[in-house]
Amino acid sequence: KWSVIEAGLRCVQGKCVVNSISLKEGEEKFIEHARLVRRYGAAVVVMAFDESGQADTTDRRFELCKRSYDILLNEVGFPPEDIIFDPNILTVATGMEEHNNYAVSFFEATRLIKEHLPHALVSGGLSNVSFSFRGNNPVREAMHSAFLYHGIQAGMDMAIVNAGQLGIYDDIPAELLDHVEDVLLNKRDDATDRLVEFADTVKGGATKEKKVDLEWRKGDVQERLTHALVKGIAEFIVEDTEEARQQAEKPLHVIEGPLMVGMNVVGDLFGAGKMFLPQVVKSARVMKKAVAYLLPYIEAEKGDGEIKSNGKIIMATVKGDVHDIGKNIVGVVLQCNNYEVVDLGVMVPAQTILDKAKELNADIIGLSGLITPSLDEMVHVAKEMQRQDFALPLMIGGATTSRAHTAVKIDLGYEHPVIHVKDASRAVGISTRLLNVDMKEELTKELKKDYDVVRERHAGKQAKIHWLTLEQARANRVSIDWENYTPPVPNKLGIEVFEDYPLEELAGCIDWTPFFIAWELAGRFPRILSDEIVGEEATKLYEDAKAMLDKIVKEKWFSAKAVCGLFPANSIGHDDIEIYTNEERDGLLMTMHSLRQQTQKPPGQPNFALADFIAPEESHVQDYIGAFAVATGFGMEEKIKQFEDDHDDYSAIMLKALADRLAEAFAERLHQRIRKEFWGYDSDETLGNEDLIAEKYQGIRPAPGYPACPDHTEKPLIWELLKVEENTGIELTESYAMYPTAAVSGIYLSHPQSRYFGLGKINKDQVEDYSHRKGMNKAQIERWLAPNLGFDPEV
Repeated sequence: KWSVIEAGLRCVQGKCVVNSISLKEGEEKFIEHARLVRRYGAAVVVMAFDESGQADTTDRRFELCKRSYDILLNEVGFPPEDIIFDPNILTVATGMEEHNNYAVSFFEATRLIKEHLPHALVSGGLSNVSFSFRGNNPVREAMHSAFLYHGIQAGMDMAIVNAGQLGIYDDIPAELLDHVEDVLLNKRDDATDRLVEFADTVKGGATKEKKVDLEWRKGDVQERLTHALVKGIAEFIVEDTEEARQQAEKPLHVIEGPLMVGMNVVGDLFGAGKMFLPQVVKSARVMKKAVAYLLPYIEAEKGDGEIKSNGKIIMATVKGDVHDIGKNIVGVVLQCNNYEVVDLGVMVPAQTILDKAKELNADIIGLSGLITPSLDEMVHVAKEMQRQDFALPLMIGGATTSRAHTAVKIDLGYEHPVIHVKDASRAVGISTRLLNVDMKEELTKELKKDYDVVRERHAGKQAKIHWLTLEQARANRVSIDWENYTPPVPNKLGIEVFEDYPLEELAGCIDWTPFFIAWELAGRFPRILSDEIVGEEATKLYEDAKAMLDKIVKEKWFSAKAVCGLFPANSIGHDDIEIYTNEERDGLLMTMHSLRQQTQKPPGQPNFALADFIAPEESHVQDYIGAFAVATGFGMEEKIKQFEDDHDDYSAIMLKALADRLAEAFAERLHQRIRKEFWGYDSDETLGNEDLIAEKYQGIRPAPGYPACPDHTEKPLIWELLKVEENTGIELTESYAMYPTAAVSGIYLSHPQSRYFGLGKINKDQVEDYSHRKGMNKAQIERWLAPNLGFDPEV
């Protein structure tokens, strides 16, 4: 029911996907549903159905998808990257001849969609293909895995899958795979009969029991080194590397020969989607140990020459930003593919990056950043590269970066290739194309065409925004009955400092889902552990993480500190919050500032600002506000250095990722204590960790730099209010990133109607008003709020 879907769209904080719409009920209904989805900023799955029914041939599949695509783009204005086509995965091996080509037809239609419908995505319900073999999990598992493998080759982006019914493609027994692919690829007329007959021999499934198998140790040294690298086994790497050295003319030849052969296998498997990021990082650990063993021998033979790499890449987190997990992961993946990566670290000024690139004669520069101010710094680096006559390709990556920002803001300032790298899996392919003359020319043409479309669409989006004036938006603020509401009085006003918070208490509050996302394994915890595609590797990663977490807690690898405070407060002048020195409210501590949603909303939906959830001064209702800053990872550097000195990137990245998770857990736990103890407005709360993660409690803790309050310049007010640096040692960089990096800060609001929201785009009148209220010039405000501007600032 669309009323249910719309109710869900109103509640979801982030971007969601509506599954699904189609032309089944005609164009009018299709357009109506699509407009509703677009109004809420969601993506949509489009089924290959029309008034005549379900598409089941290549031509019909593509014809319906193209018709839907044209309507969505031309009549609805739907962003093409938010369109996910489902060309219908239908059941094969049914015994009916007309069904034999269903899988092949899906693959062919997928190729046509990717070739002719730019930026659209392809999905499908995977379990449908094997429905003929329900009850025979081993066969279904093999069919799903093989179908997904060939679907990915055709351009498939995602799939709806059944947990527990998919194995690793390379682990499918050869004979079973032959029978399955005969059916899926319609290779022979008797494929169905042969698979049905063979299926009886595998019914019931194979045992999942793991055994330590050292059979691989019987292979020659090349086979052993390759196996160790692919499987991430470091146990025998020194003795195998020594054996290879004894056989080689020079120690350098071991790196350029057998070790690189093994790493090429790793790169190929990762590129084909048969290995996942944690496995690649483990492979890098083994490779680095082997290289470290060989280095003294290479040094002893000075005339040996240099190790030949595929190219030299300078990488850095830009000035003002201290986050580096994503950059480090990309660096490891590139090193695994024989690129020489020179990592300059974090908070690196533009000129330092450019000087080092010149000094080392680099082939590519890669910039990373997580906080929004880093976007502006990346623009600055690109302009400096142009001014200083650089001709190197520039790769852009990090959580806040995007293809749109790269095209609209960065690419226009630099005449040579500027490429947004979405994740680590794309970095190698892009680098390879950039360093091959013919492929670079082709990529440059693709980028120009793509970026022109992105810029045109960006300009079109700006023009299509239905604005409210700031006064109209304020008039549509959330309606709260302050006359009949009494805000809870905190049990304890003022500041509370936590010097060395027990890590064991925080470990039980971890939200594991973002941990897997950091390792580029998509899925919600704990379901991800039984996921058809990544489940096995996710389980290994989780076991490694739990083992390290246990050591962190027991051996106190680092400490956790925090400060929080509760204060009298009221909102003033629509969008600001005054914080007072005492209950009498006769002394002003400071004024915090919020921003208001300014685009036109559907009837009945307000234009939110955080100040709406604090009682207005004129109501004479005495309200309160809280603030906090937490961090873990104090003293972690020594352990990180120990891992890096041991060439163990896997453990170094793992430790940083766990510190991040513990910091978020700390924020969650402290918020719970605020509700139950310090503020005490929900002292009887008994929520478990899953309910805490799902935020099934009263009140919110919005953080500067996040969607409801994207302005990082509000952060220093929290530091001033709580004396954060003095009380905890958590510092702010010039771009207001927090150090240690595993840190969270924000404010507490208690009203039952308080909720998270995304600010979205704002217009010039609000920027001018905000500039006046904060006492900052307009250009500064535009710089800090660049991602939220609904207009192009004057240069």
